Order: sequence, then C-alpha cells, then structure tokens
Amino acid sequence: MQSVYTPNCEIKPGMALPAGVHRYALVVEYCGTEYQGFQRQASARKTVQGDLEKALSLIAAQPVTLVCAGRTDAGVHASHQVVHFDTNADRAEKAWIEGANTKLPESIRVRWASKIKGEFHARFSAQSRTYRYFTYTDRTRSAFLPFNATWLRGQLNMEAMQVAASHLLGEHDFSSFRSSQCQAHSPVRRIESIEFSMAGPVIVMEIKANAFLHHMVRNIMGSLYEVGRSARSPDWMRELLALKDRNSAAPTAAPHGLYLIGVEYPQEFGLPDRLRPNGLLGLLGP
Repeated sequence: MQSVYTPNCEIKPGMALPAGVHRYALVVEYCGTEYQGFQRQASARKTVQGDLEKALSLIAAQPVTLVCAGRTDAGVHASHQVVHFDTNADRAEKAWIEGANTKLPESIRVRWASKIKGEFHARFSAQSRTYRYFTYTDRTRSAFLPFNATWLRGQLNMEAMQVAASHLLGEHDFSSFRSSQCQAHSPVRRIESIEFSMAGPVIVMEIKANAFLHHMVRNIMGSLYEVGRSARSPDWMRELLALKDRNSAAPTAAPHGLYLIGVEYPQEFGLPDRLRPNGLLGLLGP
C-alpha cells in the first residue's frame, strides 16, 4: 500500500517534494459569515480550512492539509483566496473543482485548480494581496447586505478619505493599525495602492500591499471612517503612522465588509492574479 504523504505547512519555496507527491494550487471563494475565520483551530467549531480539507480529502482519498495566501478572520469573505496542498493523489483539475464543490457547503466554492511546481508556496511565493472593503451608507439598513457590507447611517466624505489614505502609501511601520494579537515579526509593510470608488450608496475601498498585519485593513478602515465623518482631518492618518500606537487610532471596522479579492505571484507559476468575482463584488467592479 502506498504511504500517505503528510505535508509540512511550513515548507519553504525551493524545497523538493518527495517522489510521487504532487502539489496543487486552488483559487477559492467563500462567504465568511458562518465561519470562525479561515484557519483551522482546535477551539473553533467551523472554519473554511476545516471544510475545504474535509472535501479535498474525500477527492484525494487521503488526508489533505492546506496552506493559504492569507488567514482571513471570522466573518471576512474572499473571492480569490489561494491555497496549495501536497498529495499522492494524481487527479484531473476537474476533479478538484467540480468534485470538491459537490462535497462543500454552498458558502465555499473552488473556482480554479492546477498542478503546480513544487517551488510554489501559497503564502511565501505571494508578491502582493488585494482587499476590498464595502461600506453601505444610507438612513436605513439594507435587507440584502447585512452580512456582506458594513452599514453606516449617513454620508461619508470620500474625497477626504482618499487624501487621508494617500499618507499610508509606501513602506511604513503600521503599528498604529496592528492588532495586539498580531504575531508578525515586523510591523513594517508596503502599501502599493489605496483607491476609493462609489456604486450607488456603496463606498468601496480597494487596498493592495505586499502583505498585511492582523486586522490591518479593518483598523485602517476604522480610522478612515473618522476622517469621512469629518471628526478628524486627513492629516491625522500621517500622525497615526508617526505615533506607532494602536490605542491612538480608531476602533476596528466590522469584518463583514472585508473581502480578499486578489493575490499576485511570479508569472512562472501561471496563477491568475484575480478572477472576476461572483455576487456583490462582480456587480461593483472587476
């Protein structure tokens, strides 16, 4: 009987796979409302990773352990989460997509799959991640968006928020926007772009960086709300960067407005940077 390969989740790029082992990459979308985040945890009753591993293990006919590009929090969604796993099973891409989707709950879907080089690593090979944050601004809460966008009563000054966000561009110490539970070795990250747009009553913030700290996007959004309400000036964001103090910034924005929408890798791996999202994200932009 062929032995089952048990992958090491911390395998670094460039390390050779054992003979007979295949590495697959998947692009997955999910609604995070009912999940305690992506990462499987002993204390969490329901996680995206747990449900995905269960389905993929059935297709592989052996245990599968996933590595992801970004560990989204409880209530956070993704239209383009990237994962990889190693297995002895040699299956067609169709099996990992259509087969796995028949085993998954409706809130998770595999959208793309491919066998990939052993040097590829969903986390360590990523060059950038892109998130969108959706804010619904109206006098009354939407019946259609209670778990897919954050509702704020009243209007926000989007132009002031854009000016404030410009202070965050480039490489900085983002300690003021870092969760106290963050385990990253360094608070330094590089934000490549932050852009605001509007679709009806929905304000969309799109942010791209080489990587993000725990709660970083939601903490930035919470402080930008203060600027949008005219409670703070746009220059306040620059002051927060200099203070390097989480207690000086605004409260963390709600999780359900946040979506992981893209992950970029070197072209040699052949992964799509971003698939056109389904649902709300597809309606509001590519």
